[in-house]
Amino acid sequence: MKHTLSKTCHMFFSTLSNPTRIAILELLRDKTRNVTEMAKALNLEQSMISHNLRRLEKCGFVFLEKRKGRHFYSLNRETMEPLFKLFSQHAEKYCETDGRCMTLKHLKKRSKREALQSLYLSRH
Repeated sequence: MKHTLSKTCHMFFSTLSNPTRIAILELLRDKTRNVTEMAKALNLEQSMISHNLRRLEKCGFVFLEKRKGRHFYSLNRETMEPLFKLFSQHAEKYCETDGRCMTLKHLKKRSKREALQSLYLSRH
């Protein structure tokens, strides 16, 4: 049976909704790492890292490479880098403080403030 788009989106976003998985993905942006390196860098148990890596690998967010009996993971840059860029752009525009998204009221106030600043700068 073929996955519908809604099922695929659900799996995609539910995988990314876990803070540990996001931390792993961010860590892998720097370089390929093994479980031990990730566990140490994130101060988590290796079993926790391994458990979350299985889900990330299943969804194709990371790739596994076996070298001399050790497992190394790398980021699927084709998929993840555009997402990180999109998340950063969204956060800059809509999540001004502490990762909280702004309400429509706050967005309108900010837009008004930006318009006034633009008008002021164009006159001077």
